[in-house]
Amino acid sequence: MTDHEAVAQGERARLEALAYRLTGSFTEAQDIVQEALLRLTRADDVREPAAWLTTVTTRLAIDHLRSARAQREQYVGPWLPEPLPGAEPPLSDDPQAQVLLAESVSSALLVLLESLSPAERAAFVLHDVFGYAHDEVAAMLERSPAATRQLASRARAHLRAGRDRFTVDPAQREAVGAVFRDAAATGELDGLLAVLSPDVTFVADGGGVVSAVRRPVEGRDAVVRVLTALRALGSGWRLHATTLNGGPGLLVTDGSGDVVTALSVAIGTDGLVHQILAVRHPAKLAHLPTPDPADGTEIS
Repeated sequence: MTDHEAVAQGERARLEALAYRLTGSFTEAQDIVQEALLRLTRADDVREPAAWLTTVTTRLAIDHLRSARAQREQYVGPWLPEPLPGAEPPLSDDPQAQVLLAESVSSALLVLLESLSPAERAAFVLHDVFGYAHDEVAAMLERSPAATRQLASRARAHLRAGRDRFTVDPAQREAVGAVFRDAAATGELDGLLAVLSPDVTFVADGGGVVSAVRRPVEGRDAVVRVLTALRALGSGWRLHATTLNGGPGLLVTDGSGDVVTALSVAIGTDGLVHQILAVRHPAKLAHLPTPDPADGTEIS
């Protein structure tokens, strides 16, 4: 194994985590990192391959974001990030860094990151999440340290209200998520109403490929009506409790066992569900593992 191959093997998980936070796409993150690793094998005189790979991955991700923005203008309905299944491997030995990394992969924050420019998103993720110094970020983005400080500051200010709203103790998040999943599985309205915030929002992404509500649904009563209607349409399907983007989630499988919806919830500091995200676009579900039918609950 060459030195470059050894570095590539050790860096892949970190690079994919970075690319996913920059793009919101599991599949694009893997493709971007694969391209970066391929370029490393062709490069000459790379003295710091880990830093070189981070720079190339960042720039490829920014290029993807710029082209994706134009494509998303034609996208049918809301665009949501691809769900990340399970838990990420440890990316740091620092407990504080681990907390930041876990928070940054949440569906709620990834949705907020979509409102930033590609440069703001990159500066924020590299500095605030992965801990790179401003001069290092500046070199990656080919800007001055002062400019990258300003980019990160603008991103931080834009995200602050939303981040604070969803900063919840993991144990509380899981407890509320369990109540939500049980209520969704049984159709018990009292249990569902108990955990939904009055201003809860339901957002679905079908991309015009499959049926999905094309505008966010706001308010507890309206969201309950949507969830109740979806349960009726999915009679005979199964719900599977899982972890998505580090938080509580549900996978919905049809009669063939295929995943047709991935549901994740964002829980606020008040201990209530403020956001329900439903990814239904088949291309965004293809990477998810197929659940064991025995582990699911049939929707009746």
